[in-house]
Amino acid sequence: MQWTLVVPLKPLARAKSRLSDTAADGLRPGLALAFAQDTVAAALACPAVKDVAVVTDDALAGRELGALGAHVVPDEPAGGLNAALAHAATVVRASRPDGPVAALNADLPALRPLELAKVLDAAAEFPRAFLADAATIGTTLLTAAPGNELLPAFGEDSRARHRASGAVELHLDAVDSVRQDVDTGEDLRAALALGVGRRTAAAVARLRRPEGARESARPAPTAPHPTSNPS
Repeated sequence: MQWTLVVPLKPLARAKSRLSDTAADGLRPGLALAFAQDTVAAALACPAVKDVAVVTDDALAGRELGALGAHVVPDEPAGGLNAALAHAATVVRASRPDGPVAALNADLPALRPLELAKVLDAAAEFPRAFLADAATIGTTLLTAAPGNELLPAFGEDSRARHRASGAVELHLDAVDSVRQDVDTGEDLRAALALGVGRRTAAAVARLRRPEGARESARPAPTAPHPTSNPS
């Protein structure tokens, strides 16, 4: 089974505000874009993925992610994350009605294609399924098999909300890169320890320059070599 992934991305100027302790205001948009680029690149390299649709109204993000091979879907509802995901899933299903659809977070810079394939293969056994994030509170991936609505319920306590909606929680080992989203400086350090893609590694390197980072905020002692992750 090959999946279409829907990846939501808010305007970069408003992205990753919780990283303010790690990245200055002027650097957070570039960091958010790098996360999304590495996420999309890894997803497109996954053998279980047919294509990726990014739902965003950010022109720069649309151009950069489109250049990687993603389809860009405008956020026409402009009604928040779940409305954007439901809209994008409808758009995707209009051209591929019998295909499975999954929503994937845009902030998985350590994502590894084979780990993503493992999760999607497990999800194929259920009408709807989800994977909890590393903090075990949120959700990084929500899937809907053919004939099933996505019914996204992302946001606060989304793990509990998706479970309550009837989606099956996937309990898998060795898929840390699919769980490790990045909202805080601590999350970023955890992603760096797993090994991030080359765009995130470059963006983090810019954080360490004196003019681009607060003296007391360093995400990790050293950045992984860009080749540590195929994305």
